[in-house]
Amino acid sequence: MIAPALARAQDATNMIPKQSAVKDTSRQTDLIDIAKGLFRINLKKPRTQGEKKIYFSVLPVPGAVPGGVGQALVTSTTAGTYLGPKSTTNLSSVTFAPYWNLKSRFGLPLRSNIWLSDNTWVIQGDIRFLIYPQYTWGLGSGRVNAERTLVDDRYIRFYQSALKRITPYFFAGGGYNLDYRSGIKSDDPNVDLKQFTGYSYGTGGGSVSSGVNLSVLYDTRNNSINPLPGSYLNIVYRMNPAFLGSNNTWQSLYADVRRYFPLNPSNKNQQNTLAFWSYFWTVFNGKTPYLDLPSIGWDPYNRSGEGIDQNRYRGKTLFYFESEYRRDITANGLLGFVIFANVNTVSGSGTLFTAWHPAAGTGLRVKFNKASRTNIAVDYGFSKGYSAIILNLGEAF
Repeated sequence: MIAPALARAQDATNMIPKQSAVKDTSRQTDLIDIAKGLFRINLKKPRTQGEKKIYFSVLPVPGAVPGGVGQALVTSTTAGTYLGPKSTTNLSSVTFAPYWNLKSRFGLPLRSNIWLSDNTWVIQGDIRFLIYPQYTWGLGSGRVNAERTLVDDRYIRFYQSALKRITPYFFAGGGYNLDYRSGIKSDDPNVDLKQFTGYSYGTGGGSVSSGVNLSVLYDTRNNSINPLPGSYLNIVYRMNPAFLGSNNTWQSLYADVRRYFPLNPSNKNQQNTLAFWSYFWTVFNGKTPYLDLPSIGWDPYNRSGEGIDQNRYRGKTLFYFESEYRRDITANGLLGFVIFANVNTVSGSGTLFTAWHPAAGTGLRVKFNKASRTNIAVDYGFSKGYSAIILNLGEAF
């Protein structure tokens, strides 16, 4: 039973949909093309997606960061490259997005998704150092927007996983996860965080969660920065035993599903896609540190819940669903738009699957780099009692 599957996995041409190794992008336009025209920069040959090089996208702008502490200077850099033949290897990406609000908030997040040649391995990384005051409303959804407190927090995250290809599109492996927090307290000296949240663990001083994970991945996309038609499934089971340094022993399960449907598959140069995303996140054992509990906006890439304040809903279990329509406005792909809607429900106050929290919005897309399909995304999202403008490189999912 195992031998045929392993033998089939060696056929790299089965890994991703067949496509030309060198795809001409001359009919598309991005901001790089516009800059070349303005400054009269001439190249000896046209840019093509098949060249083995690194595609950079940089966005230094002032904007809002999640958590509700106002504006910040954000510099987001995304680099994409192919580490093997494009016809059999997915686009690897690294994102570095430091920010500073000139006061109490500072962040150095570095995320990577590396595909080795012929997709034999995928290596996932998430490293962060954050000074991260953020609002919290306690567990569940029993409080109104004004009933919140600002929580001071210094946070170090180190996640690293390696998954090996088992069959075409299917990978399995594991890794190590560390969440280290210090200085956890309410910004208001009159607020006792333990009493405010009604939760005993990780609500004062600090917390350490150190553990290993087992992960399976099914991925038919060939570009995670701006996915075209394909499917994605990732299931991660994490164990945090005391002997690895955790304050308490606890486990979690995270299941993430995404699907992309082309509405005009015959035109590969035009974006016209309906996309869906859902995840289920739960913890086992009642001793999970408070800030490690499932919370809206704290998915691995902090992209869920557009139109909802980060941390607005937190509990021991969270379910999330989002749909998005993506469409080019111009024939050359320079401009596009999205329309999105999402909803979530969390445990706490008896609200899981009984209280639903919707949000919606729309956004503009400007093609920054056509070779890696990286867009500048400007979204406006809103929900009951909250609205925000969100600026990013790449799509939400």
